[in-house]
Amino acid sequence: MALAVGHLVAGLVSPLASPFLAVGNTAIDLTPHPVKDFAIRTFGENDKLVLLGGMAVVLAGLGVVAGLLSRRSPWPGTALAAVLGLVGIVAVLARPTTTTWGVIAPLASLVAGVAAFRWLWSRGQAQTPAPAEAPGRRKFLLSTAAIAAVAGVAAAGGQWLAGRVDVEASRRGITLRPGKKAPEIPFDADFAREGTPSFLTPNEKFYRVDTALTVPRLRAEDWRLRVHGMVDNEMLLTYDDLLRRPLVEKTITLVCVSNEVGGPYISTSNFIGVDLADLLREAGVRSGSDQLATRSVDGWTCGTPVDSIMAPGSNAMLALGMNGEPLPLERGFPVRMVVPGLYGYVSATKWLVDMELTTFDAFDPYWAQRKWAKKAPVKTMSRIDRPKSFERVPAGRFVAAGIAWAQHTGVDRVEVRVDGGPWQEATLSREVNVDTWRMWRIELDLKEGNHTVECRATDRKGYTQTNERAAPIPDGASGWHSMVFTSVAG
Repeated sequence: MALAVGHLVAGLVSPLASPFLAVGNTAIDLTPHPVKDFAIRTFGENDKLVLLGGMAVVLAGLGVVAGLLSRRSPWPGTALAAVLGLVGIVAVLARPTTTTWGVIAPLASLVAGVAAFRWLWSRGQAQTPAPAEAPGRRKFLLSTAAIAAVAGVAAAGGQWLAGRVDVEASRRGITLRPGKKAPEIPFDADFAREGTPSFLTPNEKFYRVDTALTVPRLRAEDWRLRVHGMVDNEMLLTYDDLLRRPLVEKTITLVCVSNEVGGPYISTSNFIGVDLADLLREAGVRSGSDQLATRSVDGWTCGTPVDSIMAPGSNAMLALGMNGEPLPLERGFPVRMVVPGLYGYVSATKWLVDMELTTFDAFDPYWAQRKWAKKAPVKTMSRIDRPKSFERVPAGRFVAAGIAWAQHTGVDRVEVRVDGGPWQEATLSREVNVDTWRMWRIELDLKEGNHTVECRATDRKGYTQTNERAAPIPDGASGWHSMVFTSVAG
């Protein structure tokens, strides 16, 4: 009841003020890095649903404890309900997006929780040790059902209110016409028939890793971007302002720092947007500014090296679209940032609403506060997509395939070896540009039995992917990817 009422009131004043969501976001912020990595690795994009479900189970357990402690007196349960309400208030106040009115939601939650417990306790005390059909028992069960029904209606109402902003209608009304389109993807840019991904990732399959428990709902008509800080000319831009600027389309691969060796968090898209370096030049970047601090509408912060954005050929952009359509909500609609060559946590702010030119000494963004690297260039890496782990394949001639990436530099070659034998050079797909992944394939002659295949990439600067294993924290994983599989007689 407490959670439902808080969610309902939050739907009226500010969806992000929901105590349930605020506590969940705070839990994400306080979760140790190894636990976060485990959640992302194990549950993928369902990690947030698992968190919310786990919170519900914990709260249900606390409800049982409250009942057991209050068989003689209502005060233990009342105190526990009040403490949980106070936790909700603190969590909401701690969120960077909390407004004055937003505090009403956790206050309502506290009152509703305490009142519901006290009422149910009084109804429970009214029953006698009579059979189940006794009036006292029936009244208690009816009261419980009434509380559950009201809570369900309140929760549904809060969810409806939170989603009443018709963002999809706003999105459908947008047509993006880039003046400069990305070159057509050549037919031999991937080896999809032999096990690699298709070169362009469909929008619905583009990886998603972020801290947002619920997807922010911001219409393009309501979107504003403030550009300020160490600039000569502060700017306040609308979505229409961006549409009036020259739109370009660029094919870019994005990689998440949470990607383990051989992990799935890498995707490629034709992004449509405006040149970010041009925008910053118009604002006038003052000498000494070395960090672009960006903020999402939900308060998440990111810090990007200014020199990475302003470098010739950086391809940094404010993206409005992906693969010919406006950004999907989950990918950052209305506007997100895209800076190739840097891991997403320092370059790819979604639901962007604020850009401040500052310094690395003056401001620590979200992940820097948690001891991740402030500058995180994407490492030269490769991955095996075929064979799959523990797959059984026919003995004899077999095609192994995968991907490699070395952004801003380009992949020069990929080598593969089986069972620790000599390295063999794989065939590379046609390169689209240096900011995208590149596919590889190789024909292997396999005897029957168990095998281990490994791969490594070398970029055009002559750097060969290291075999030294490193976890994603603090600046990205490293190591050779390997697969164990079995060759069997046809």
